[in-house]
Amino acid sequence: MTRSAPDSCPGVLRLHQAADGPLARIRVPGGRLESAQLQVLADAARDLGNGNLELTSRGNIQLRQVRDASELALRLGEAGLLPSETHERVRNIVASPLSGRIGGFADVRGLAVDLDAGLRADPRLSELPGRVLFTLDDGRGDVTTLRGDIGIQAVGTEFALLLAGADTGIRVGADEAVGVMLAAARGFLDLRGTSETGQWRLHEIAGGVESVVETLRRSPAGEPLELGAAHDIPIGWLDQDDGLVTLGAGVPLGTLSARTTEFLAAIERPVFVTPWRSLVITDLDEGPAETVVRVLAPMGLIFDANSPWLRVSACAGRPGCAKSHTDVRADLTAAVDSDRILPPTDTLPPTDNQLIPAEEVAEAGRQHWSGCERRCGRPHGPVTEVVATEHGYRIDRADEATEPGTAAN
Repeated sequence: MTRSAPDSCPGVLRLHQAADGPLARIRVPGGRLESAQLQVLADAARDLGNGNLELTSRGNIQLRQVRDASELALRLGEAGLLPSETHERVRNIVASPLSGRIGGFADVRGLAVDLDAGLRADPRLSELPGRVLFTLDDGRGDVTTLRGDIGIQAVGTEFALLLAGADTGIRVGADEAVGVMLAAARGFLDLRGTSETGQWRLHEIAGGVESVVETLRRSPAGEPLELGAAHDIPIGWLDQDDGLVTLGAGVPLGTLSARTTEFLAAIERPVFVTPWRSLVITDLDEGPAETVVRVLAPMGLIFDANSPWLRVSACAGRPGCAKSHTDVRADLTAAVDSDRILPPTDTLPPTDNQLIPAEEVAEAGRQHWSGCERRCGRPHGPVTEVVATEHGYRIDRADEATEPGTAAN
């Protein structure tokens, strides 16, 4: 597959001109944010954007309607959120958010830091497309479901090397995992060449995985893992292995207000942005954890694992996207508020390819609402697709839908 246009993934220094104004995407390798960084983001959203932060499907953060790009870059640089101008768009690193605190076979937190440093230290790796994704899975199989381009998953005391979301059979120790991933990234660059219109993702290159494996000069040493397609999003009260508490918080449609972000900053504990558009608030004593839930739940954060908000996602829709046929997020919010997001156990009649008015859409289970056929932001795995057309919504049930090659956000 050869692209006809250059990779246009936005960053902080190269904004995307969305229909509602300039959009900046801030990379957060491993998802970790300190309290001071959260405060900087809250201030930036209020002073320079539309007042909200958007959580993305790669654990990154977006600001919409950016009014002063230079000031935004200055503030983020001072907060440590823009450590490299040359590599800012390639720092797409997702790590298991509970790693080192709850379960898992290995602690991948340090590997995320080392991988980010290794990327930034190699001038050539700045040429990676902004869509390339690195995954660091501590063995629980959570971020592996994202089907990244280059990843590892803990297997006992070793790590399986994953390319294009599949196990290569290659096994590496913790001390060599980062070096092998960086070598694989260089191998991908060799394959795609230097053309800006080359392939954006490893899976787009025929025989690409085999070619990258050959450049690594390593032989498969284990039976390929059977990788899962789904997992439970960490939500609610979670007991850490050290006796402290982690809180998993859902964020409806991934939109976090500046005011709520300020409250998160005031907790003064590490907060992790997950690729499921949720947050993980860590290292709390029981009393403060109870207070956090009592304060933040009324502000819209979700601590109930049965909430319908955890079963839905949506593209930007209007007014942010000119291609959208409708304000898809408003339509979805109305469906949630009127109890039309049904439990996954409900059985529904066939849709027969009918077009349904927004106020009549009632679907069960995991679903993604899209403003047009591009279906941007669609999560991997089985999901019912609710797709807007000029004359209503079309429903493609989870057992009928196919996974498009849509843009990640």
